[in-house]
Amino acid sequence: MDLHRTSILNQMDYNRESKEGKVAQGTEDRLDSGLDSLKEEEYQAVAAEIHRLQLECEPPQHKQLPAAARELYDWQTQITDDGDTLLHLAIIHEAKDYIKTMIDHSKNTDFLNTQNDLRQTPLHLAVITKQPEVCLSLLVSGCDPTLVDNNGDTPLHIACRHGNLRCFSVITQNSRPEHLRTSMAACNYSGQNCLHLASVHGFLSLVERMVDLGADINAKEQHNGRGALHLAVDQQNLLLVQLLLKKGADPNLLSSGGHSPFHLTIGLDNCEISRELYSVTHPHLRELPDSDSDDSDEEECMESDDEVCFEIAEVLHYSWSGMNEMYY
Repeated sequence: MDLHRTSILNQMDYNRESKEGKVAQGTEDRLDSGLDSLKEEEYQAVAAEIHRLQLECEPPQHKQLPAAARELYDWQTQITDDGDTLLHLAIIHEAKDYIKTMIDHSKNTDFLNTQNDLRQTPLHLAVITKQPEVCLSLLVSGCDPTLVDNNGDTPLHIACRHGNLRCFSVITQNSRPEHLRTSMAACNYSGQNCLHLASVHGFLSLVERMVDLGADINAKEQHNGRGALHLAVDQQNLLLVQLLLKKGADPNLLSSGGHSPFHLTIGLDNCEISRELYSVTHPHLRELPDSDSDDSDEEECMESDDEVCFEIAEVLHYSWSGMNEMYY
């Protein structure tokens, strides 16, 4: 490397005149580097030492790596037309020996978080293919469980949607606390978080575990403001309604349209759910907004058998039918 001793004027001093009307001195006149006082052999020695230090500080180039390292580097950069790495493909085809080898050679690197064209990470695919042991290997090797795919789903969202209890358990038990909180609270592009998905699909064990892990039981969907209890009523899932109430769900939580979970029972034929919610719902939230229905009718429904309850629900159905379109 050649060193060139050049004179660079300070741009702020350029053409600036001193008090005596002379051009201001250049940088080399004000800051003495000492180079000009060196003999030629001393100067060359300094130049050689600087060059050596630069080489030591520079990261090794690919061509300087040993053969084994070059092979690993080349292997990690191989991508298919769909954006899949060899690790993605190995997980898809459940090639367990290759999966283990690749993960072991890629611990705590960004390679484990590579996303394909669907923005799926290896962890997404491990959950989709129901391989909890691969989920565990990825997590303990430093992958990020909070990354989302094209649907806005984290791997935990996928486990909750499909009721994959084993992958759910591995993710929740081996994620860092901040990662777990992020995954549980995040809403996908349909506006639903993990608790909403588990509720919609009726996976009671997942709902219970998430609430115990700190999930917000009253979190609302982003599109219409319904909570998990609203969704349980929509699905006419009595056991889930009872579980959510037991775990502290708010029966007076209102959706974006101003409807309580009890409002959603009107027009449905499951009077057991109506009874569960009636006693815990505030009196002024037992009637539909702007409804002319008499509260006494609903009290009669709560006290009657299923047949009478169904008849009253039929009468109220007309006031409900228009509102029902808001949710479907």
